[in-house]
Amino acid sequence: MENNNDSLVLLEKKLDELIVRFEEQKGIIDSYIHKEREWKKTKLLQNKEIRSLNDQIERVKAGG
Repeated sequence: MENNNDSLVLLEKKLDELIVRFEEQKGIIDSYIHKEREWKKTKLLQNKEIRSLNDQIERVKAGG
């Protein structure tokens, strides 16, 4: 009976370790997703600004 209890304690310890590792990995993935979304948002804003500046250049060329 004691061997069975030892096995359960060992199993519980391993399960706790796996849960901790899972939470760490989840945090890393969530951080990566956040950075990726911020990068995409910044890239879209930069592209919008570039298009606007190109339009202004074309208007100046056409008017000058």
